[in-house]
Parts: sequence; structure tokens; C-alpha cells
Amino acid sequence: MTLSANGLDELKALTGKNLGHTNWLEITQDRVNTFADATGDHQWIHTAPEKAKNGPFGTTIAHGYLTLSLIIPLFNELLEITGTTMSVNYGLEKARFPSPVPVGAKIRLGAVVDSVEDVKGNGVQMQLTFTVEVDGSEKPACVAQAVYRHYV
Repeated sequence: MTLSANGLDELKALTGKNLGHTNWLEITQDRVNTFADATGDHQWIHTAPEKAKNGPFGTTIAHGYLTLSLIIPLFNELLEITGTTMSVNYGLEKARFPSPVPVGAKIRLGAVVDSVEDVKGNGVQMQLTFTVEVDGSEKPACVAQAVYRHYV
């Protein structure tokens, strides 16, 4: 279920809130190949299924940065922000990839709002901790502390 926040005051009220989890998203070889084409990273552990069968993971795996990039569309399932004129991805405090995402696996995103603080220019800076889980895996695929700015 998507939560809604209208304006900066409602964003500030989310401090400390667990936003829950998204639906599961299957990671396909086509998605991995498209990401490889976009970034120029065609390492065989991502793009060569036959060779990867004999590799360290037994199959091809998603790029760590592909997993990280999926946070943005998945996050839209958790929080709808209205009443602002602009939102920007301000950066990352920390990002780690504790376990791989095998092609064919399903992932989902969990999010917690760590803080929401005023910034110059009539805006707020929101820090969240995102956890990308892999269905059936004990370890997350990605844990990232992301920073966004929202302005009115």
C-alpha cells in the first residue's frame, strides 16, 4: 500500500517511520543485459549465462548498480509525495551489496525514514535507509542510506 505525504510538514512527520515493503520484482536476463548495454559493463558474470553456470554464483547475477538503481522505481510503490515543486536525488551516505541477485530471483524494497530536516530554499532533506531483499535469501542484496531533497 502506497503512503502519501502532501507538503513538507507531512514529510517531516514521517521521521522514524517504517514505510513497509514493495511487491516482488523478478530480475530478468533481459533487464541485466539492457543495464549492461547502458553502462558498458558486460562482465561475463552478468551477461554470459552459459559461462556463469561454472562461475562463483552458478548463474548470471544482476549488477550491484542495477540493484541500486531499482530503488527509485520501487520507492514509488511505498511513498507518493505531493505538494512539492521539485524533488532531487541528493546522494548516498552509504551503499553496500551483501549478497548477489541471481537472474530469475525476485527482489523487493523496504524503507525506513531516518530523518527529515529543513534546508535552505524552502525545502527538506530526507534520509532513508533502503533494504533490497532477495526472495529466499537471508542476506539483503543491497542496503543503502539515500538522501533526497524536496522543495516547495
